[in-house]
Amino acid sequence: MTVTKGVFVLPSADLNGRQRVAIEGVWPEIDGGRFPIKRTTGDRVEVEADIFADGHDQLTCMLLYRRVEEIDWSETPMVPLGNDRWRGGFEVGAPGRYLYTIEAWVDHYRTWRHDLRRRLDAQQDVTIDLQIGAGLVEQAASRADGTDRRHLQVLAGILRNTKDPEGAVAAALDEAQAALVLRYADRRFATRYAPELRVIVDRARARFSTWYEMFPRSCSPEPGRHGTLQDCVRLLPYIAGMGFDVLYLPPIHPIGRTLRKGRNNSVVSEPGDVGSPWAIGAAEGGHTAVHPDLGTLDDLRTLVREARTHGIEIALDIAFQCSPDHPWVQEHPEWFRRRPDGTIQYAENPPKKYQDIYPFDFETDAWQSLWEALADVFFFWIEQGVRIFRVDNPHTKALPFWEWAIDQITARHPDVIFLSEAFTRPRVMERLAKLGFTQSYTYFTWRNSAAELREYFTELTGPRLREFFRPNLWPNTPDILHEYLQTGGRPAFAVRAVLAATLGANYGIYGPAFELCENAPLHPGSEEYLNSEKYEIRSWNRDAPHSLSGLLTQLNRIRREHPALQRDDTLRFHNVDNPLMLCYSKVTADRSDALLIVVNLDPFYRQSGWVNLDLRVLGLEEGVAYEVDDLLTGDRFVWHGAVNYVELSPERAPAHVLNIRRPLRTERDVDDYR
Repeated sequence: MTVTKGVFVLPSADLNGRQRVAIEGVWPEIDGGRFPIKRTTGDRVEVEADIFADGHDQLTCMLLYRRVEEIDWSETPMVPLGNDRWRGGFEVGAPGRYLYTIEAWVDHYRTWRHDLRRRLDAQQDVTIDLQIGAGLVEQAASRADGTDRRHLQVLAGILRNTKDPEGAVAAALDEAQAALVLRYADRRFATRYAPELRVIVDRARARFSTWYEMFPRSCSPEPGRHGTLQDCVRLLPYIAGMGFDVLYLPPIHPIGRTLRKGRNNSVVSEPGDVGSPWAIGAAEGGHTAVHPDLGTLDDLRTLVREARTHGIEIALDIAFQCSPDHPWVQEHPEWFRRRPDGTIQYAENPPKKYQDIYPFDFETDAWQSLWEALADVFFFWIEQGVRIFRVDNPHTKALPFWEWAIDQITARHPDVIFLSEAFTRPRVMERLAKLGFTQSYTYFTWRNSAAELREYFTELTGPRLREFFRPNLWPNTPDILHEYLQTGGRPAFAVRAVLAATLGANYGIYGPAFELCENAPLHPGSEEYLNSEKYEIRSWNRDAPHSLSGLLTQLNRIRREHPALQRDDTLRFHNVDNPLMLCYSKVTADRSDALLIVVNLDPFYRQSGWVNLDLRVLGLEEGVAYEVDDLLTGDRFVWHGAVNYVELSPERAPAHVLNIRRPLRTERDVDDYR
């Protein structure tokens, strides 16, 4: 209420001056509620907020939640943490969309009980106070019905009975009676936090998945023959045997012939060159067609079905771009940007040129029809049984499109998973995650020192990003062969495999280039592969003796057997006195599963150091011996306290993956262990 020249300006009709509670500092809340947080089935949503009112009255705070399609809210009490901070939580169920908010009010009955206790402690007369309490109970009874109303009426009578003050006091302080009164609290002047905040709940594979990327055209058992989707079926036991549960295929569509790239990205193709799968579209069809040399739609459906029998899901690459031969180029010229000479602008990332690819113009006047056509691509493959999509370069398409398309798709198919392949600026990568991408590629490939890894993963798993950004770690891709892998040989691949599999609950490899330690660059200083599979058919000897398939099998088995590795939010780093070593842990919330990982990041030399553990994080006590088992080598150790010595050889075992089994509390325990 304000005063202007002695005339009162009445409060707005929307303002209720009797709502005394303020709600601030709600967390989690992404950009003021503009974007949802993310969880998977069975997760808890823990919510905190600053909640307070004027004076010293007691408050009741409720966390409200429901699925979007439900009408009625469920609610659970929030508890005070001190200094006006409150916390509450709820568990989410099946995949879909949920809402949550907070409602709080000045609770006169709770205030009355609080003051009554203080008066009793001070041995003051509470006769009048009991009458006040009876009135509050009678008001609660008026809001109740049935048995609860009768119980409340009886309670009010007890409080008004001046002949039995001791009985009245006992009834007033009874917790069960208080809970009944609070069930029918006066919430007329409650404050409801706005806006209603959103949660996107995904299935468990969004939180924990293990990806294997493979070019179908290189899957033939006969060197030189173009592989097929049927050949991919033959390799399913090999992939499942290593423990991968997502098989990701680069684009499987017809490939353009105009300006087709040759081997090693040559701008001139030779007869027989197969071109890049990302140059999508030819006379045989576009984004909803299968390359005829790979097979048919029936073959794709068979692959999807057979993969499921091995515990594997098929992920398809969605790359929204066209070769010059794509049917859309002729059918929808309005979807492409033209240069002054009338030709269509091909894709560029100067100085790189992609003459075999036309990007879409997301500023076209026909943007609505473009959006609808692109969304229909997803729906088409969903109809074929595909539920996981790796999206190529989403940061080069309009951000509003992704928010709209993912919302349209997940409203009908909440089990669909989208992986964002956007190696770009951090804020853009984060925005894509906020807009709905389920998982995201990261800078892991370029973080190789202990300091870089520690800093980066502390950020990724910190309170800000973990609410909406799910990292998926890839030590290599068909586009990226990092210098560390080029120069470090097989031990470097082993190091990066351990890091990817244990730092991240979601990780993937581009195989078989990774397990066979393919490390020849196109030229010095390049991150492109020599004889890249992007431009030619390769033949792989998966039985080669130097293959890392054994290590990958071990790591993936450990990941399946240890829930601690199936989440990212419990990652904690521990100090090591050697900068070439990295130490970190993952522990389940109930501490029933605790893993400690120590990695030698030097692929050339043996390294040693003293690790200094945060015992509290691991659920261990100072001064108590404990047993650790190395899940990679089978070695067992007894460690004591926080400081322990570690020595790792890159050739034998570049890392410890230690299972912390149990404390050895007595000397006899240690002797029994020995």
